[in-house]
Amino acid sequence: MMARTKRSRRSYGAGEWGRNRVRVFPDRKTGLYQMEWRENGRRLTRSLGHRDWARAKRQADEAAAGFAGPEMNGKKDAEPEPLTLGTLFEIYGEEVTPSKTERVRCRDRTATTMFLQFFGGDRDPATLSRRDWDRFIRERRAGRIGPSGKPVSDRMVEHDLTFLVAVLNWAARSRDDRGRLLLDRNPLKGLRKPTEKNPNRVVLTDDEYRALLGVSRRVDWRFHVALVLAHETGHRIGAIRQLRWTDIDLEGRTIRWRAEHEKTGYEHSTPVTDEVVAALEEARSLGAGTGDAPVLPAAEDASRCMGRAWAYRLWCRAQTLAGLEPKRGRSWHSLRRKFASDLMELPLKVLCELGGWKNAHTVLRCYQRPDAGRLRTALESRPRARP
Repeated sequence: MMARTKRSRRSYGAGEWGRNRVRVFPDRKTGLYQMEWRENGRRLTRSLGHRDWARAKRQADEAAAGFAGPEMNGKKDAEPEPLTLGTLFEIYGEEVTPSKTERVRCRDRTATTMFLQFFGGDRDPATLSRRDWDRFIRERRAGRIGPSGKPVSDRMVEHDLTFLVAVLNWAARSRDDRGRLLLDRNPLKGLRKPTEKNPNRVVLTDDEYRALLGVSRRVDWRFHVALVLAHETGHRIGAIRQLRWTDIDLEGRTIRWRAEHEKTGYEHSTPVTDEVVAALEEARSLGAGTGDAPVLPAAEDASRCMGRAWAYRLWCRAQTLAGLEPKRGRSWHSLRRKFASDLMELPLKVLCELGGWKNAHTVLRCYQRPDAGRLRTALESRPRARP
């Protein structure tokens, strides 16, 4: 749809969408560079038979120039092919998705496949309407579409539609090489997404935390360290398990939280408590403890950080050992809610800095939960009218 030359670690593209677009990229298994192009609506691929990146890019440029043909050189005002939903998602996946984290990239690819199967890759995105929107919500809720094949909550439907709206908004702001917008407008703008009426936001209790802490070392020393860090810093397990010793300053008693590991992309440093210092010193004595090594290394490879799936398995094992009945929503993130609720008396600005929140509204809406004791104390402290 639009002429551009794109460079990234993953691929190199030359030419114009819908006309002479050519892309080269390394094969995941062999490492040999592949060339991809479209012919009569079909996507074709062939191996270039080498691993020379500069040579592969040069071949892409030459192939794009060869596919251009005389009509490209002689008719400057020739109309490009109409933009389809498949092409739009392909452009977005090549230009925007690579800048996201691996987990979000995977989610984008899954959602892209689902939307293309539901709406059709040849669908004109400008023709999407309220009827399509409502039909998707019904089918997704019922589990008739989606990777799991099972009914999903409104929260999941909201995530899916947020991605679709983001793609259409991006297309309504992006122009091709001739200055024309990919989409004149977002056809789904302003439509209301379903929201969870009673979201399940569990706050870990003090008794539950003490029970988990009591069995933490029996589970694994990494679980003990991660549990203490999650409780004392209020950060996500995704940021905690990817900490490296270069992020830790035990003398200054601070931790640096890298932007690439934070959901909000917010890099910041926070002070730590005595409990955190003790846990980190224990981790240093049991792990590598130097340089850029992970604070919580993977069991099979000490140079890599502990994985998300393994962190969840350790949590489930700890619940069993602690005698806690499994409860939906009681996992690592319930510690983050506990942190926000325990420090409710702090000014919101201070709490946001300590926990890495960029938006105080998010803390109030999703994280802080006053307990019955706080509510009763607030009522008892209310001034009373005297006769």
